[in-house]
Amino acid sequence: MAFDGGFLNKVLGELNEALDSHIDKIYQPSRDELVLLLRKKGFAKRLYINIKTGSVRLHFTESRPENPAVPPNFCMLLRKYISSAKLVKITQPSLERVAEFHFSASNEMGDIENYRLVCELIGAKANVILLRENGRIVDALKRSDVETAKRYILPNAVYEYPEKEEKLNPIENKAEILKNLSKDTPDLAKKLLSRAEGFSPLICREIEYKAERLGIESSFDLCLADLKVNTLPVLVLKPDGTPLDYSYTKIEQYGTGYNLKVCDSFSLLLDEFYLEKDNLSRINNAARDIVKLVKNLKDRTTRRLALRLEELKKCENRETFRIYGELIKANLYKLKSGDSEAEVENYYDENLSVIKIPLNPALSPSKNADRYFKEYKKTYTAAEALTKFTEEDRLELVYFDSVLESIERCSTILEIGEIREELYDGGYIKRPLQKGAKRKEILKPLEFMSTEGYRILVGKNNTQNDYLTTKFASKNDMWFHTKDIPGSHVVVLCGGKEVSDETVILAATLAAKNSKAKESSQVPVDYTPVKFVKKPKGAKAGMVIYTTNKTVYVDPKKI
Repeated sequence: MAFDGGFLNKVLGELNEALDSHIDKIYQPSRDELVLLLRKKGFAKRLYINIKTGSVRLHFTESRPENPAVPPNFCMLLRKYISSAKLVKITQPSLERVAEFHFSASNEMGDIENYRLVCELIGAKANVILLRENGRIVDALKRSDVETAKRYILPNAVYEYPEKEEKLNPIENKAEILKNLSKDTPDLAKKLLSRAEGFSPLICREIEYKAERLGIESSFDLCLADLKVNTLPVLVLKPDGTPLDYSYTKIEQYGTGYNLKVCDSFSLLLDEFYLEKDNLSRINNAARDIVKLVKNLKDRTTRRLALRLEELKKCENRETFRIYGELIKANLYKLKSGDSEAEVENYYDENLSVIKIPLNPALSPSKNADRYFKEYKKTYTAAEALTKFTEEDRLELVYFDSVLESIERCSTILEIGEIREELYDGGYIKRPLQKGAKRKEILKPLEFMSTEGYRILVGKNNTQNDYLTTKFASKNDMWFHTKDIPGSHVVVLCGGKEVSDETVILAATLAAKNSKAKESSQVPVDYTPVKFVKKPKGAKAGMVIYTTNKTVYVDPKKI
């Protein structure tokens, strides 16, 4: 991506609008993100800082990232030192990927103290550091390792800038950078990258691309002019319309198959480019421990089911033990102690075939019969228990699949929290002790409208599925679910009125779209009035049984 020193310089030009504003609120949505709400008369904007590798940047944002219930330590520290502080200056050392926000704040005694919030936006080494006026570190988002670090990022250490590369500022040293370079120079882009400060690989490749037509100096001047003056940012779109790259100068190197979109501001461009990516990243981070837990539980249950099925198979011959006992009892008069086998007619066979029954010579014939009856009773009881347990294991596996499928469809951290709450209730995760914690309300399901004017509601997880089917919907509404496939409960709020085929297809397609079979075609979806849907006592969240259903086949991709 092209968040280089040059692009940062353009963004900071926009951020100067916030000078003389005060910090109203400070948030830390995740380990790598900070949001400062800046206010002054006629101005209120959120300054967003991200130091996650692959998403490093800072800009104004229109989005509102969800925040954790308990603020992280660094967030609390910033609130302590610079909450309500006034932003007096924004600086950038040359064209380095470093931005410094200078704040003036009042301490508890009412004395004015100055702080610097330094944002080092350097790839994997990115960091946010709070400094006192004397240059000593208050704290940082990422502290350095005392044993391995070359520079110390620790409380009370003297701050040092990141080690500077041997590069030249292109605005001040154009001639030196272009010395001995021409459009025919091998690896021209790489040589420019090694010499020019603030230029990303994208910019260097663009200069090389345009140099073929314009010559190296004219190509370089075009880029330099866009860096110096107020230009609008450019978003590079793939042929399918998804964002590929961005810059402060016109990008032509990708050819005619790619489109350029001019955005109204650098901040809006970055919001558009990273919004979906960052949201997915936050959700994945929030769900990582749940996914790992559920997958481990699923693997453990799968192994346990296999062992139980193996044990159940051994119980298949339990009737043989009963028959052996019966035949020995019927032939006690012919048998004597010390016999190692009994050769008797099997009256359970219509041909009265003769079978040999193994005996324990140390036991009397009667005791041998009792031993077989005891073995029969033991295996019969075991088979009953194992049949019950294997059914429970299968239901558990279906439930785990439904949880994993629900996580895949989560679009907010709140939805992940709802699934976490479901696992708390199910006893799969130990609920943390929080004094005075209140149970959160169930989030709203997805809602659609049919052409007939019927509301169609789609549960996004098992908690919502249960609420939708067993509490919200009336008994005469129509209920939809993919046949034997984990997915959402879908309800058409028709109140017993006749539903057209078009609405049935729409509701069924929504059920298929929000299921594990969303990438398939011809997905079977069962539907029936809600009154025929029942939740068995003790069933897992989202698990129901239903009767009197019809089935329709739909393609989830057609919606």
